[in-house]
Amino acid sequence: MKSIIALFTILASTASATASPEAIKTILAVGSEGKGNKEAASAWAEIIKANNPDSLLQLLTGMDHADPIAANWLRSAAEVIAGNLKSGDKLSLNELGAFFLDQSHAPRARRFAFELIRKADPQTAESLVPGLLNDPSPELRRDAVAQLMDKAATMNSKENHSGAILLYRQALGGAVEPTQVKPIANALKELDVEVDLPRHFGFLMRWQVIGAFDNTGRMGFDTVYPPEQEINLEAEYKGKGARAKWQPLISSDTFGKIDLNKPLGMLKETVGYAYTEFESAGARSAEIRLGCKNAWKIWFNGQLIFGRDEYHRGQRIDQYKLPIQLNPGKNTILVKACQNEQTEEWTVQWEFQLRICDSTGSAILASNRQATPQQAPLERRPRRPKKSS
Repeated sequence: MKSIIALFTILASTASATASPEAIKTILAVGSEGKGNKEAASAWAEIIKANNPDSLLQLLTGMDHADPIAANWLRSAAEVIAGNLKSGDKLSLNELGAFFLDQSHAPRARRFAFELIRKADPQTAESLVPGLLNDPSPELRRDAVAQLMDKAATMNSKENHSGAILLYRQALGGAVEPTQVKPIANALKELDVEVDLPRHFGFLMRWQVIGAFDNTGRMGFDTVYPPEQEINLEAEYKGKGARAKWQPLISSDTFGKIDLNKPLGMLKETVGYAYTEFESAGARSAEIRLGCKNAWKIWFNGQLIFGRDEYHRGQRIDQYKLPIQLNPGKNTILVKACQNEQTEEWTVQWEFQLRICDSTGSAILASNRQATPQQAPLERRPRRPKKSS
């Protein structure tokens, strides 16, 4: 709250005819499910009347304190003001540049500031791009990675393969988004260079799994089964139709998918658990990033951090981002994954992918991380699951 008050003290002291601090404050208060939208719309209309460059920095600074919904409102207003600036209106590149170079500002706001710099001085902006390769903003890294990819492709087309490999590797060192990592890895593979993608992303590949427990009528999501009360890898419990006991599951999937169907069977209306330990070299903030199309819950160091009771809504890398605080030494992760009653072929998957990274998406590797398992020959998965008895 103190930081918000300080922000509006700064805003109130700026030049006249700029965006109203109260209007920005109204937009920052907008909530989910339409809460505050009417007031935000009025505030937005008031803000865009302040058609001058000073308003842009106010809006960008406001984004530092905005959730995604409020940030969209503020960026939209900034786009309108930037688009309506007259030829005589001058953006201060010194102030804009200082904002852009300050890495404590919100990534989306810094990205917009960079776009304004590029519009005002394309040559200077282009000169800044190489220095963004390891920027804490993924939005800004993207440009530096793309530039290196283009240069590598040009070298490769001119038969300078060693130079292309070097540039692709440099690009991969800064790449955090799958849309760039995958084509870089493919390009390197064509040049006979294999990329350890699970290590690059930081996917956790080795787990202990147990199941199956009952999820008839989707009651298993809220049912507390023994692994939620204790982690005893030697224990056995009453499962659904059979005794449930822990067993190792090691994935060799390129993108770290942990397939519960393999050890537990092609089952439906069941619950499975996966457990692993992550050794951290020290205390630090981090994120658990999960991809999963089943209903799921995650416990970190014994504390439930989030869950989602939805089924088969699609799966992708970094689908869910959960902030955590790593402790020095051992940290524990428990995943609960539920299968429902649907038997269509597209509901077969009973799996997840999980990685540990920093806020940019750069992998944080455990100090006890082992070598990535070798890719096993592809096995044909049964086309339809069966209901467990």
